[in-house]
Amino acid sequence: MTTTPQPSPAPSRPITLITGVGRSIGIGAGIARRLAASGWDVAFTYWTPYDRRMEWGAEPGAAASVAQELAEAGARTAAIEADLTDPDAPARIFDEAEQRLGGPVTALVLSHAESVDSGLLDTTVEAFDRHFAVNSRASWLLIREYGLRFRSAPGTATGRIVALTSDHTVGNLPYGASKGALDRITLAAAHELAHLGVTANVVNPGPVDTGWMSDDLREALVRGTPLGRLGTPRDTAHLVDFLCSPEGQWINGQLLKSNGGAAA
Repeated sequence: MTTTPQPSPAPSRPITLITGVGRSIGIGAGIARRLAASGWDVAFTYWTPYDRRMEWGAEPGAAASVAQELAEAGARTAAIEADLTDPDAPARIFDEAEQRLGGPVTALVLSHAESVDSGLLDTTVEAFDRHFAVNSRASWLLIREYGLRFRSAPGTATGRIVALTSDHTVGNLPYGASKGALDRITLAAAHELAHLGVTANVVNPGPVDTGWMSDDLREALVRGTPLGRLGTPRDTAHLVDFLCSPEGQWINGQLLKSNGGAAA
C-alpha cells in the first residue's frame, strides 16, 4: 500500500477507479493523469510481480510517483496493490477505494492486462487460464462489483465503465481471446446496467509503445499508420476523459478504435 500526502479538494470531486497503473509510462498512468487534471479523485491498482516477470521489468516506486503527480494535480489518491488472479480482489479493491477516498466510485476504467506472447501451438494451459483470470474474469468481477454498488439519481446517466481492449490474434492467442471476452462483458454492461444510469464502452488504443516494442516492430507500425507516428498514452487518455465526462454520456455500448487509422 502506498501512502501519499493528500490535498483538500472540493468534496464534489467524483471518484474514478483505474486498474493497471503499474508503470509511470503506461496507458493506465496516462489516463490517471488526465482524469486527475479534469477534476477526478483517483484510486488505482497495480501489481508489481507482473511487471517484474515481464521483459520491461518492474519500475521501483512507480505507484508512489504516479500518486504524487496526481496529488499535485489536486486529486486525492489511493494506490492499491492487487493480484487480479484472486477472485476476491475486486471487492477488496472497491472497499479500499471507498474507505480511503470517502465515497463511491463513479467511473471504472479497466486498463489492466496479462499479456504474454504465444500462439496456438505453444500456449500452455497455465498461461491460457491466467490470461482469462486477469483479462476476463477479473474484469467481469470488477464490473459486477461496480454495478452492485453504484447509485445515481433517477433519470441521470452519471456512471461510466471504460475498458481497454486489443485486436491482437496471431501469435497472441491467450491475450487476444481473453480481450475478446472482455469486449462482450463490457458491452453487456451497457445494457444490463443501463437502469442504474451507467454507460459502458470499449476502447482499442491501437499500437502504443510503452516499452514493449522492438525497433523493427515500431518502424513497421509507424509505416502502417496514416499520421506517421505511434499512439501515446495521452491519446488514449483524452478519449477516456471524454467518455467519462457529462458530454460523453450519449456514447454507449460501443467498441471505439483510437488508433490514428492504423492498418489492421
